[in-house]
Amino acid sequence: MARIYISLGTNIEPVEHMQSGLVDLHQHFGKLTLSRMFESEAVGFQGTNFLNMVAAADTDMSIENVVATFKRIEKQNGRIRGEKKFSPRSLDIDLLLYDDEVCHQPIELPRGEILYNAFVLWPLAEIAPKLAHPITLQSYQHLWEKYDKSSQNIWPIEFEFPPSVSTENS
Repeated sequence: MARIYISLGTNIEPVEHMQSGLVDLHQHFGKLTLSRMFESEAVGFQGTNFLNMVAAADTDMSIENVVATFKRIEKQNGRIRGEKKFSPRSLDIDLLLYDDEVCHQPIELPRGEILYNAFVLWPLAEIAPKLAHPITLQSYQHLWEKYDKSSQNIWPIEFEFPPSVSTENS
């Protein structure tokens, strides 16, 4: 079994898409470890604020199958492929970590944005504070403590997680 860390983000009907995405992830991966929900300003373009969070799960799927599952969930939630990189999203699900795997194919792991986007690093540090980044070898808590928090505006918010999603403590 591999431990995976997943980033979720949305700024189009965000509550509906986030709840739907979590239900779908739970159906495919079972129990999830969930960060708090965060709201952040759009990064890279002018747009409405995003909801972001990180989830962890255990799976026996390959990296390719995990990513294909994420793409199906995104599509079911209205994601249109071929959108501009920096644009509104109905649901964006990215694989951040697959155990300690370091690779560039089929995707880049660990995902680069862990180190430069607060909306990924803060919730990841929340559910895996002592886990070390497989390249920098620094804990996510340490990376978050060192992060320039003035570079991106992000704050935790109250969020009603779907009752059907079973969770575990990190």
